[in-house]
Amino acid sequence: MKKPNKIAEIDPAIITDLPADKNCPIYQQYKRSLIRFADEAIYIYSFKDKKLIYADGWEETLGFKDDEITLQQIIKQTDPSYLAFSHEINAKTIGFLLSRKTRIKDYSFTVELKKIHKDGSVVPMEAKVGILKLDENGEVDYIIGRFRINRNMHLGIVMRYDVHGPDKEEFEKVINKAVQKFLTISGKEKEALSYVAKGYSFKEIADKLSVSTSAIEKRIQPLYKRFNVKNLAHLVSFAYENHILP
Repeated sequence: MKKPNKIAEIDPAIITDLPADKNCPIYQQYKRSLIRFADEAIYIYSFKDKKLIYADGWEETLGFKDDEITLQQIIKQTDPSYLAFSHEINAKTIGFLLSRKTRIKDYSFTVELKKIHKDGSVVPMEAKVGILKLDENGEVDYIIGRFRINRNMHLGIVMRYDVHGPDKEEFEKVINKAVQKFLTISGKEKEALSYVAKGYSFKEIADKLSVSTSAIEKRIQPLYKRFNVKNLAHLVSFAYENHILP
């Protein structure tokens, strides 16, 4: 089993440690228009202004006041066992999103993390990060992150994530390469594995997902080496034991 050797650097020139200004008109605009659900926290970060322009719900979820939390702090408030993975996926995802030129607002990613409350307690959270606004040149300006507490979620040694967007295959390739040194499973891999656990053959899974049988093999076979299992039965057992499958 590979262990992460170092934490990826998140460029402080891109992701700063500056909080949102609650008196700013833009902040007030989003305060009126955005709906925040119970046990949820939201941030909006501007790459043009290089700071948070909106934060809501962070005191209720992680113990930080909305006018003191920063994007750097949100990323840092991660359990040590997930910290290197969190830095890596954030750094590579931000880099990928900033490189897109078309249909940019259709890209997003989701990740499940152990976050750390200001009081030191562990908070299991599901996070979704997407693009909210483009600048006058059609490049990414605002990204929005929505973090929801889910205490029914079991987080073990396997880290779960998914990516979405028009060029999902390329997006996955970039992220999968970046996080391959960790014990991870992508949404696409988990989906195929869930059908394996139900007894479907690779051909049946391929038909259900409208892909080729070889595509299913490419999703399942790398998991053998990644999780150090010998066969499908062992893989399914590992998935249940480590909360990959419910």
